[in-house]
Amino acid sequence: MIFTPETAVKVALHLLEINAIKLSPEKPFTWASGLHSPIYCDNRLALSYPAIRDFIRQELAKAIKEKFNTANLVVGVATAGIPQGILVAQELNLPFAYVRSSAKTHGMTNRIEGFVQKGQTAVVVEDLISTGKSSLAAVEALREAGIQVAGMISIFTYDLPVARENFEKAGCEMVSLSDYTYLMETALSHNFIDNSKLESLYAWRNDPQKWSEAHAG
Repeated sequence: MIFTPETAVKVALHLLEINAIKLSPEKPFTWASGLHSPIYCDNRLALSYPAIRDFIRQELAKAIKEKFNTANLVVGVATAGIPQGILVAQELNLPFAYVRSSAKTHGMTNRIEGFVQKGQTAVVVEDLISTGKSSLAAVEALREAGIQVAGMISIFTYDLPVARENFEKAGCEMVSLSDYTYLMETALSHNFIDNSKLESLYAWRNDPQKWSEAHAG
């Protein structure tokens, strides 16, 4: 779910304005997975713009206070969730930790970095949700360490059907500042796209694999 419609529109517009989100159905991007996509999102760019960085930090903190007020620990997901998580933890005056994609192969072989204790309740911070697989792997690591997870907060979600299924199966509530539907509406109303591109953009969201296969090569 989104935090509020007003925030969803503002975040979508900010990300479009700084090219953190690019839309190009006619010249698809290729993700690391090999999937062809009409959208590319790099929310880390927001960190380079102080006013936008502050706005996102404040809205993430507000959402956590409202939706996950039992949390006494902020946890970022490596790597892009780490800087956002630190900013939010500072705003909320809460301890911070982060979860690696895999345990270190040297030293203490930690998967979770930072001081955490069994019985703590964490809110997990992500910058972007696609399928939710890597995000939920962090949730699982926290639960295995005896940490309760109040839920996950992200800047943006593609709101893919598979992600909704994955979060439901994991029993993890997810709140995002903005999502794909609000992005499309905002991009259209502010002339980042025109109506001729909407059908293709929504077709990708509804079935990314089918869209990718149709646009391969």
